[in-house]
Amino acid sequence: MLKHLLGRDIRCLLAVAAASGITTLILILVQVKDVYLPARTKYGMVFDAGSSHTALYIYQWPADKENGTGIVSQAEACTVQGPGISSYADNPTQAGASLRACLDKAMTIIPVEQQRETPTYLGATAGMRLLREQNSTKADLVFAEVSKTIQQYPVDFRGARILTGNEEGSFGWITINYLLETLIKFSFTGTWIHPEAAAVVGALDLGGASTQITFHPGHAIEDNSTEVLFWLYGSSYSLYTHSYLCYGENQALKKLIASLRAENLTSQQISHPCYPKGYEENVTAAALYDSPCVLAPVAHDPSQILTVRGTGAPAECRSAIQKLFNFTACGANRTCGFNGVYQPPGHGQFFAFSGFYSVFHFLNLTSGQPLSDVSATIEQFCAKDWKELKMVCPGMNKTRLQDYCAASTYILTLLLQGYKFDNQTWSKIQFLRQVAAVDVGWSLGYMLNLTNAIPLEAPDQVKGQRPDLWAAAVLTTCLMLAVILWAGLALCYQRLFATYETML
Repeated sequence: MLKHLLGRDIRCLLAVAAASGITTLILILVQVKDVYLPARTKYGMVFDAGSSHTALYIYQWPADKENGTGIVSQAEACTVQGPGISSYADNPTQAGASLRACLDKAMTIIPVEQQRETPTYLGATAGMRLLREQNSTKADLVFAEVSKTIQQYPVDFRGARILTGNEEGSFGWITINYLLETLIKFSFTGTWIHPEAAAVVGALDLGGASTQITFHPGHAIEDNSTEVLFWLYGSSYSLYTHSYLCYGENQALKKLIASLRAENLTSQQISHPCYPKGYEENVTAAALYDSPCVLAPVAHDPSQILTVRGTGAPAECRSAIQKLFNFTACGANRTCGFNGVYQPPGHGQFFAFSGFYSVFHFLNLTSGQPLSDVSATIEQFCAKDWKELKMVCPGMNKTRLQDYCAASTYILTLLLQGYKFDNQTWSKIQFLRQVAAVDVGWSLGYMLNLTNAIPLEAPDQVKGQRPDLWAAAVLTTCLMLAVILWAGLALCYQRLFATYETML
C-alpha cells in the first residue's frame, strides 16, 4: 500500500514538474533560440601590410547569421612593431619574424577549437608595389618569409598578395558603407531594406606611399580604367576609383625634399620652408633617393650627407608643395583630379581616414571645422619655430613633430586642388578613424570579398540578440518556472500527508 502511494505521489511530482516547467522550458528555448540565443562566433584575420607599418585586424561575427549587415565587429587590432614589410627587402626573414607577436596575441583571442578554421590573409599595398617595381625577386622573398611564418600557426592561411591601387580604394569603400549600413540595413519592422544609391559615401584614403579616392558619381564614368563594378545585396554599384602611387604622405614628403634640393644641386644645404625654423637634420643622398618615387640626379654621390634646415615659411611651403602636382595636364573637355587623371565631380558625403585622419587629429581638425578655420590653424602651426613647437608638444615624438606642417599643408593641397573640394563641399568631408568601433580601411572589405561574406541577397531572418538579453530572458523564465514548480511540489506533499493521516 505504501509502495503504491509513494509511486502515485512520485508520478504526481513528475507530472507537476513536467506540466509546470521542464517541458515548457524546453519548448520556450526551442522557440526563442533564434531570437535570444547567442550564435557561435566565427573569426577572420587580415594583415594590412602598408608601406610604413603592418597591422593585424581580427574580426568576428555570428556564424548562423550569414554576416547580415552590421554584425561583423572588430575583436582586436594589433600593430606590428617595426616598419612595413617592404623595408625588409634585404633581410626577408625579419619580415616574417616581425609578425609573430601579433600572431601570438591572436591565438589568445580566438578559441583553440576554432583557430584552424579561421581564414587569414595578408594584403600588401603601395610599399610592396614599389619594391616589386624595384626588385621583384626581393618582393617574392619577403612574401615567402611572411607566408612561412603565418603557416606555422594553426590558422586557415589563404595567401599573401599585393593589392592593386583600385582594389585598395574600392575595398575601403566597401568597409565604410558596410559599417554605415548604407548598402543594406535591418529595419525596425523586421525586414531588410535597400537604401537609395545616393546614401552611399565616398572614401578618401591616405597611406604612406599612395592615396586613393573612391565614390559613386551618380552618372556614367567616362574612363573605364577608373571604374569598378560591385554587385552587393542585390544592387549594382558603378564606382569611380583611382590610386595615385607615390602620393602617399611619406613618399610625398620625400619628394618635397628632393624637389627643394633640385633648386641647387651643388649645395649640401637644403632650405625647407615647411620645417620649423631652428630645426635641422642630416640625410644621406642614398636615403633620399632610395625610392622609385624620387628620381636621383645624374651622377649623384649616394654617400653625400645633406643638411636640411627649416625656415618656417608657410607661404613658401604651400608653393613648394603645389609643385609636386600637375594641375594643368587635363584637356579642356575633361574633368580631372591632377596629373591628367580623369575624375568626375565629387558626389555626396566623403569619409577621410588613415593619414588624413591622423594628421588632422593631431591638429584638432577632425570636428567638422569650416575650411577657413582649418586653413588658419595650419598657417599658425607652420609659423611656429622649433623651440616653440617642442614646448607646446612636450610628449610628442620628435621624429614626427617637424613633419606636421608639411603633412597638413600637403593634405589641404591634395583635397582642394587635387580632388577639387572647395568652400561649398568641404563640409561634406568627415575625418574619422573608426565606424561602429571598427578601424576604417580596406582590410574588412578585403576579407568580406574574399570569404564571400557579403551575400548576393540579404538574409531573411532576425538578427541574433546580445548575450545580456539572452541571459535576462533565461533568468526570468527560470525564476518563473521555479515558483510554479515549488507550488506544485507543495500541493503534492500536502496530498501525501493527508493520505497518511487518513491511514493512521
